[in-house]
Amino acid sequence: MDSAEYERKIAARFATFDQDGSGYIDREDFSAAAKAVLAEFGTTARSDKGQAVFAGAEAFWQGMAGIADVDGDQRVSREEFITGAAKRLRDNPDRFAEIARPFLRAVIAVADEDGGGATPPNAARVLRVLGTAPELATQVAEALDADRDGRISEDEILAAFAGYCGVEAPDA
Repeated sequence: MDSAEYERKIAARFATFDQDGSGYIDREDFSAAAKAVLAEFGTTARSDKGQAVFAGAEAFWQGMAGIADVDGDQRVSREEFITGAAKRLRDNPDRFAEIARPFLRAVIAVADEDGGGATPPNAARVLRVLGTAPELATQVAEALDADRDGRISEDEILAAFAGYCGVEAPDA
């Protein structure tokens, strides 16, 4: 991968987390993501599932801040993301996926409307409310169902997330 492609991919990862487009990733971005998912599925914030999504979002934010907020200002700049989070994503994408596990698990529970696991259409709904273009959201959601059983497991989502986050450096 050349340097320009690497920068493009890192910028896309940053934009995914920067939900409000402020140029920083902060706690509010994670809270906004939680609110968007809950609203999409008509789940109240005070419900057990709603509380789990907010707690997962907070844990995800704390993990992100812990690896990338170098100056301690409670926000992650694009530069901090590239030099901190992105490097750690490359070095250990599985660890980064583990930081996301509580949030992903809670989102799966909200998107699992019948107790059998999240379906690709519901996963696409989640992706869309988190900012993925509709046509891409459907394609990605279908690909998440790696075993093609019509349900997306936590392990399938974590593996995909680790892969998405594990961007190789241009000289790797």
